Amino acid sequence: MTDVTDRATATETMTTAGRRNSSGNRRRSAFGGRRRSPWGRQRSSLLSIFMWISVVYFVVPLLWLVISTTKSNTDLFTTFGLWFGNSLEFFTNVKNLATFQGGVFWQWMANTFLYAIVSAVGASLLATACGYALAKYRFRGSSAVFAVILGSIMVPLTALALPTYLVFAAGNLTDTPWAIILPSLVSPFGVYLMRVYAADSVDDSLLEAARIDGSGEIRTFATISMRLMAPGFVTVLLFQLVSTWNNYFLPLIMLNTPSLYPVTVGLAQWQANASAGGGAQVLFSTVLTGAFVSVIPLIVAFLFLQRFWVSGLSTGGVKG
Repeated sequence: MTDVTDRATATETMTTAGRRNSSGNRRRSAFGGRRRSPWGRQRSSLLSIFMWISVVYFVVPLLWLVISTTKSNTDLFTTFGLWFGNSLEFFTNVKNLATFQGGVFWQWMANTFLYAIVSAVGASLLATACGYALAKYRFRGSSAVFAVILGSIMVPLTALALPTYLVFAAGNLTDTPWAIILPSLVSPFGVYLMRVYAADSVDDSLLEAARIDGSGEIRTFATISMRLMAPGFVTVLLFQLVSTWNNYFLPLIMLNTPSLYPVTVGLAQWQANASAGGGAQVLFSTVLTGAFVSVIPLIVAFLFLQRFWVSGLSTGGVKG
């Protein structure tokens, strides 16, 4: 008798729980709680496919470059591009890179570091100051200045190469480091980016409070505004660093002395010699190894600076 009663009680409890679950499911379905539409799943699948295609597009060339640095000149043309050759020649290629033409590659790397770092820091500081002034100060002609800056973004750099060369030739600055550094200090896109960023990240009430406390405009910019605009500053710094590091056309037309070449022009000269035919020296493995070595500093810079890409630095600084 007791077993029958217990079974009846358990059955009634399960029935009640089932009703509650079904009622909860209907309620969640009615309000669109946990159910997902087929279109949402399809859209997510399309997005995932697109992302994987993008990953393959960007990773495969780098993978090919890494694998190619481990091959000899013969294996480069006789083995599959995305797999290793018959022997590991990486250290041999690095040795050839370091000793070829008296180790001029390291001079090119030093030049590239000089051009890129000085240009990136200088361009970032100028763009930050200009963008901040356009965003936080009202003066006659500010709209016209900003319109000219926006228009200059549309002008391709190749169209400015010849006028830039003529200006620097008139000032006897060609074939000098200044011919690379000075043009790279101008970043119209950086000014536009920092103008937009300063308008949102630097609150006007903070500037008013600093002025009431007796802080000058330069001190306010250096101690308050620059800290709030640090993520935008780092963004412009990275953009300009990569742009100057990879710049090829400007050094090609400005420089004649091989010891002043950046790594882009130097490796291009080696590649031209390797492809000349006849008595040209085979340098394909050396050039590819040099390209791989030249990419490493950019990867390190990105990994180091990306931690500064944070948002909300001024969150809580102003109430209201």
